[in-house]
Amino acid sequence: MSLARQPQRRAVLTGGLLATAALITGCSSKTDDSKTAEKTTAAGAAATTPSPATSAPPGSPWAAFARLMEGNERWVDGTLQHPDRDPGRRDFVAEEQDPYGVVLSCIDSRVPPELIFDTGLGDLFVMRTGGQVVAPVVTGSVEYGPMTSGTPLIVVLGHQRCGAVKAAYKALKDDQPLPGNLQSIAEALRPAYDVVSKEKHADPVDAMVRVHIKQTSADLRSNADLAPLVKKGDLAVVSAYYSLDTGRVEVLTGAPSA
Repeated sequence: MSLARQPQRRAVLTGGLLATAALITGCSSKTDDSKTAEKTTAAGAAATTPSPATSAPPGSPWAAFARLMEGNERWVDGTLQHPDRDPGRRDFVAEEQDPYGVVLSCIDSRVPPELIFDTGLGDLFVMRTGGQVVAPVVTGSVEYGPMTSGTPLIVVLGHQRCGAVKAAYKALKDDQPLPGNLQSIAEALRPAYDVVSKEKHADPVDAMVRVHIKQTSADLRSNADLAPLVKKGDLAVVSAYYSLDTGRVEVLTGAPSA
């Protein structure tokens, strides 16, 4: 799935300029020519790599889950493949899409699902709300893939140091409503707050994030429309926590079996 990248193009251009200069000065050497040829050959091979558009999406919950987690490992290790992000892929999915995963995550600018799972165009349905809270329209958006095209995986992804959860925790604890429609986010997070407020936690905000992730995924898993798909094994609903410090996705509940 490797693509021809800018540094390789620069290598080709640089090689060409060096070769021209060598001819003009009459100082070219067999060693330089050999290196230039190697660079040109490598760049040409990368340019002719088959397009990722030909790869089939994983068809089972486990296969979809495994592909996402493999992508996250690449994100953590810095060995990104940047798959499915070329004009060929754009053309391939222009008429029809077949994403293999649904991700419900926070609007936080540091948590873009397509990047942290190293996926590309046409791979994921992504919904992002403050604190990954749900409402009927959000639930409907989550249901769309599994119910219309058989998407086998839903991931509810919360994250470390969530500003929305922090603000909601303070508002609920102090009984001071947030301004405007922000209070609707706090109210959606109240069930998680109610659980956390009855216990002692070193970091109650982080505990509330984790509780909320689990509650949301459990609600989706028992959803009247999604539950039959889960029961048949055609769909998995996973709750997961993203670390801003390490880039790693930690699975909390619902990981499918192979």
